[in-house]
Amino acid sequence: MDLGFVQAGYDVMWANDIDEDACETYRHNIGEIIHGDVSKLDVPKVEDLDVLTAGFPCQPFSNAGSRKGTNDPRGQLYQQTFKFIEKLKPKAIVFENVRGILSTKTENGKLIDEIVDTLTNQYGYHVSYRLLNFSHFGVPQNRIRVILIAVKNKNYSDHLFPEVIEDKDLSLQATLKGITNKLPNQTELMRLNPQALHYGSMIPEGGSWKDLPYDVLPERWKKIRDNMEKYHYPNFFRRYARNEIQGTITAAFKPENAGVWHPTKDRIFSVREIARIQTFPDDFVFHGRTIKSKYQQIGNSVPPFMAKQVAEQLKHYIHKTKVNTLKRIKVESTELNVNQPIHKQKLPISLSLMD
Repeated sequence: MDLGFVQAGYDVMWANDIDEDACETYRHNIGEIIHGDVSKLDVPKVEDLDVLTAGFPCQPFSNAGSRKGTNDPRGQLYQQTFKFIEKLKPKAIVFENVRGILSTKTENGKLIDEIVDTLTNQYGYHVSYRLLNFSHFGVPQNRIRVILIAVKNKNYSDHLFPEVIEDKDLSLQATLKGITNKLPNQTELMRLNPQALHYGSMIPEGGSWKDLPYDVLPERWKKIRDNMEKYHYPNFFRRYARNEIQGTITAAFKPENAGVWHPTKDRIFSVREIARIQTFPDDFVFHGRTIKSKYQQIGNSVPPFMAKQVAEQLKHYIHKTKVNTLKRIKVESTELNVNQPIHKQKLPISLSLMD
């Protein structure tokens, strides 16, 4: 999310993430970030904040996750955004999460209604949210997510979302074009067990485990094949074709449950390849203690190209007219005092919360 806002000309005044590896990647590519549990951090002093962005954990609300909702401690972290909103009073707020957040229930009803009600009645925002397929906005991936945007001025609340992009080639062939081993993270592949490699190599381009002969399947797969309806027609080992749009890149990145196989090679996507699918530029280098961590960072992220479009749209609201001259101000200190005032900027500024 922050990278997209930076690409749109914003200055990130304060950022936080609980994942140590994600913080290392952030520092190398974007700027300073506070590593730690957001619930234990003080709200920084930021004057005249334009945008607050938050990507609280999606796993409690995701069909691919625990689905414990607010019963999962991570499912309570959305409430941490309110302490920042109350003190900083940003002009605009942007939340991103999985579609499961729309059906998650709390003691008082639906979680999404509770969030909207708090932003509206307690803090005076006008809130809009939409379930969007990011491929409609130029992201080469059928990634369906909820974007919530809240602003103070009602007159702008209906014109906050980006326009659909048409006539752009989002196929895997176009997305992966020009990738070579000279690019950073391209030679990094997560190691798979021999059985996964065996079955993955047998999947034809554009196919899945359903294309394999019955007699070569493991016994547990035969059990599922015998009663597909009971198991909701799972699509294990999906290999998207070169002319298809890639499915959702997830943090789990399990070859059995996600379409992570290269269309023509007997391997899964490299770190660089899934970064391309998530619209990270090739000079954005992923760091971390393990290759698995790098996959997770990308799967957990918001595609920067989508975030940039939201950021561009918000500039019209923040400044009323398009900003023509923009620059990036980088925080050089590795020890940022969260209680120290940050001077007012003439540019759009944002504060991000990721936990």
